[in-house]
Amino acid sequence: MYKAKKLGSAIALALAACGAAHAQAPAPAGAPLKATVIHWWTSGGESQAVKQFAEAYNKAGGQWIDQAVAGADQSRATTINRIVGGNAPTAAQFNTSKQFRDFVEQGLLNNVDDVAIAGKWEQLMPPSILEAIKINGHFYAAPVDIHMPAWFFYSKAAYKKAGIANEPQTWDEFLAQLAKLKAVGVVPLAFGGQVWQEKITFDAIFAMVGGADLYLRVYRDRDQKAVMSPAFKQVLVDFKKLKGFVDAGSPGRNWNDATAMVVSGKAGVQIMGDWAKGEFAAAKQVAGKDFGCFPGFGPKAPYIVAGDAFVFPKTANATTIKAQKLLATTITSPAAQVAFAARKGAIPIRGDVDESQLDICARQGLAIMKDKSRQLPNTEMLASPDTTGALQDVLTSYWNKNQSPDDAQKAFARALKDQ
Repeated sequence: MYKAKKLGSAIALALAACGAAHAQAPAPAGAPLKATVIHWWTSGGESQAVKQFAEAYNKAGGQWIDQAVAGADQSRATTINRIVGGNAPTAAQFNTSKQFRDFVEQGLLNNVDDVAIAGKWEQLMPPSILEAIKINGHFYAAPVDIHMPAWFFYSKAAYKKAGIANEPQTWDEFLAQLAKLKAVGVVPLAFGGQVWQEKITFDAIFAMVGGADLYLRVYRDRDQKAVMSPAFKQVLVDFKKLKGFVDAGSPGRNWNDATAMVVSGKAGVQIMGDWAKGEFAAAKQVAGKDFGCFPGFGPKAPYIVAGDAFVFPKTANATTIKAQKLLATTITSPAAQVAFAARKGAIPIRGDVDESQLDICARQGLAIMKDKSRQLPNTEMLASPDTTGALQDVLTSYWNKNQSPDDAQKAFARALKDQ
């Protein structure tokens, strides 16, 4: 995992050195505003989604230069290397989290305050999103979607084969359904054994079984008593119960390959962010008909809020700054938001959009977002990248090794305390 503070000085020096060069190369009058955009949207559904932003930007007078890099960590590393090398992109994708806070503190990003004011971001966007992008009174990122990383997607065909008629309302009902799927020869849980997937699956179970209060006491408050409580130990125990419902091919599997197992009916359920819907859409499957979705157990389940945002590396080039502002304006506009969200599987970051193009899962998400009591910040909004990495290491060790819940609980407590 990249440690931003360790490279901060090198990045600052590189930007200082290249700032003057950028300022000396204005674009010809009337030329489209070129924008080199680094992102990690490379799966089938993601590629269709990001094309909506590119087309909207081009129609607005820009020229989108796509720089897709497979894998979030690799994409962010590419952004860092480009900045250090004096060839910073116009914009780069990060999660709506604390991932880019070090860059802000080191003065390495341009703000888009005037775009945020003109677009009424503070009136239209959820508080958890605003808290992530507005730092020290300035807007340093343009959010492009709201994702909920704890959706449950299931194959209608697999559920029918197992004789399951209804969505589960409790954790115990969910486990019983997984057992029914296993009994009829369907892989119960489509799982990708990668550290980030293990972490979001754990967090889904944590929020649903442990509850929002315990979740916040652990992740936000770093309450050692909460981590060492019987309730948190039970979350660890319940998380490990899922191990009995995944197939032998799960280690190292990409998330979209796990989604494909549900699309084909080979697997029954996947716990994944709503970006998985882009894969269903790419396969011409329809929510409510070919696959089902539910955001937890029962009508008041916590709704974890996550997402993606673009940051804008520091530059003195007036043309590049214009491109950054045009890009921020375009990708947060209502039309582009709906077009992107419909293909990405997300919900728009603003509430004043036409919902008719969105599927039933997205409309359900938009309705839930109106109930602030159900909104729960994702862990990357509450913890630094270093802390997140340390906790991922603890959870992947627990998931993949014969480690007791007591030992995992102690390791989790140490990781929170040491960071």
